[in-house]
Amino acid sequence: MMKTIFSLMVCCLVAATNLAVAKTPGEVEVGSVLREATMKGLSGPSRQLSQYRGKPLIINVWASWCGPCQQEMPSLERLARSKLGQQFAVIGISTDDYPEAANAFLKRYRTSFSHYIDSQLLLENMLGADRLPLTLLVDEQGRVLAKYAGAKEWDSLQAMSMIVQTLHLKR
Repeated sequence: MMKTIFSLMVCCLVAATNLAVAKTPGEVEVGSVLREATMKGLSGPSRQLSQYRGKPLIINVWASWCGPCQQEMPSLERLARSKLGQQFAVIGISTDDYPEAANAFLKRYRTSFSHYIDSQLLLENMLGADRLPLTLLVDEQGRVLAKYAGAKEWDSLQAMSMIVQTLHLKR
């Protein structure tokens, strides 16, 4: 019991120090449901954001020129391919103005999950991405449970434990 309480306290403290607190025009805050949006396909077809409902979702907002985005992308790929990653979807949202730059980034990092491009700032503003990278944890109903700004090692034991607790997943 004490171990569980201690673990929860540590995870809450870590989450509180890493949570993004940005405010962008039309930003959906933690605890609110994401609005519908059309996502322009970058590594596949375009899709509606609501098509990801029914399963937890991790959204990573990145740009090809962003050093921290480059740093964390391999760990997102390892997370997506992990046993834990089978319990949720991972998608990437590029904020690049030019698809050519975003496609060069994807070619370099060879990710298996879907990526979209948001050169019109619709998703960037809705998600609150005034700092990159930004990663959101979203439940199966589309409710934003957490936002994290800055590069993370998403396949580390600490990050995976936080994901399990936040998204209420099985280990």
